Amino acid sequence: MIRAALHKVTAWVTAYPVTSFVVFFAVFPFLVPYQSLATQVLIFGLFALGFNLLYGYTGLLSFGHAAYYGLGAYGTGIALAKLKVTSLWPALGVGLVTAVVGGALIGFFCLRRRGIYFAMLTLAFAQMLYFVAFHAADLTGGDDGLRGIPLHPLTLPGVSVPLRHPLAFYFFAYGLVVLAVAGLRRILDSPFGAVLQAIRENSDRAVACGYDINRIKLLSFVFSALFTGLAGSLDALRLTVVPVDSLYWTTSGQVVIMTLLGGAGTFFGPFVGAATFLILADRLSLVIEAWPIVIGVIFMAFVLFLPRGIWGTLTTPGVQR
Repeated sequence: MIRAALHKVTAWVTAYPVTSFVVFFAVFPFLVPYQSLATQVLIFGLFALGFNLLYGYTGLLSFGHAAYYGLGAYGTGIALAKLKVTSLWPALGVGLVTAVVGGALIGFFCLRRRGIYFAMLTLAFAQMLYFVAFHAADLTGGDDGLRGIPLHPLTLPGVSVPLRHPLAFYFFAYGLVVLAVAGLRRILDSPFGAVLQAIRENSDRAVACGYDINRIKLLSFVFSALFTGLAGSLDALRLTVVPVDSLYWTTSGQVVIMTLLGGAGTFFGPFVGAATFLILADRLSLVIEAWPIVIGVIFMAFVLFLPRGIWGTLTTPGVQR
């Protein structure tokens, strides 16, 4: 009976993914221990969504996805703290443009190689950006991070909404993430999305069908950087500081873990994985100092026994979507 009910729920969510996302995350901040945690799940879920587009749907494993997250965060943070931009919208635009340009340039060079060489190049570029940010203290704050980022009110025609309250900021982020999720759904449902998955399954066959896979992979890289950069920009506003660790390899590793926990190549897997990772980390850190070891054991168990991840196992027991 429980299995039948669960099957009906997952089938409905799979059939109406954007609607399901809108409904669930509208009440999500009232289901978790505190509202800031809900915002963190939303932002890191978007981060994992961007990574999943590249890895889960295109088949390109990036070990340096913190690069675009950090570029988005620093772009928005510098616009507000250094350039004294007085509105959120142009500051977010600076963050997105910075991430997209970075994604296009890094993707152009990394896509010249395949397999492990591609993955290591992405890591190398991210680490290079980390060391640039670490030493450019006058611009980025260096080891102390970029501080003094003002959180301006949300300005809409005839309305100004302060975002200092955690719930107000959550729904601001929620609105932008909903647009990103709807945009990704549109991409995946388009012929372009079908070609991405064809490249993942068999790139040689995609070439034989006449597709310019290098150009398509680069576009996937740019879209991935766009979603990831938005997550970084939102996190800069949430924290009002950009830590230099936002560009570090551990941040890239976290998003890989989140995506695999939830289910790579599934639409909701990134958010399920982000929620699982962050809520576990939050609760375990209250009772045990060595909580990363526990999460590491859980992650290894999933890789060994549930390789499709939580959402992938629930929705696709036979064939990965």
